[in-house]
Amino acid sequence: MRNKYIESFEQAQLENKSIPEFRAGDTLRVAVNIQEGDKSRVQNFEGVCIALRGQGTGRTMTVRRIGANSVGVERIFSLYSDSIDSITVLRRGRVRRAKLFYLRGLKGKKARIKELRRK
Repeated sequence: MRNKYIESFEQAQLENKSIPEFRAGDTLRVAVNIQEGDKSRVQNFEGVCIALRGQGTGRTMTVRRIGANSVGVERIFSLYSDSIDSITVLRRGRVRRAKLFYLRGLKGKKARIKELRRK
């Protein structure tokens, strides 16, 4: 049971942002606004979405990529955050799980995800 005032406020927040349709296994490019002192810039974070959780304005996604020296880097983004400039879906992945935490233990070619075929 949720408060109707909070629900109406969240609904107003959700209408302002346009989020593309994606799920776990998809490769995303997340453009993040970074504030450095009085300057601001947009930095892209590109990786595989390994988890979606939450609902409403509290919805988050975990994006994983392989950084320098084959070190895995994961970032958790709030979908409706003001710091997210845009989300672009680069590839659709074909997976059979909702959470892809098993990718943390895989390296190299074993960590690849097959692309979803369009008909």
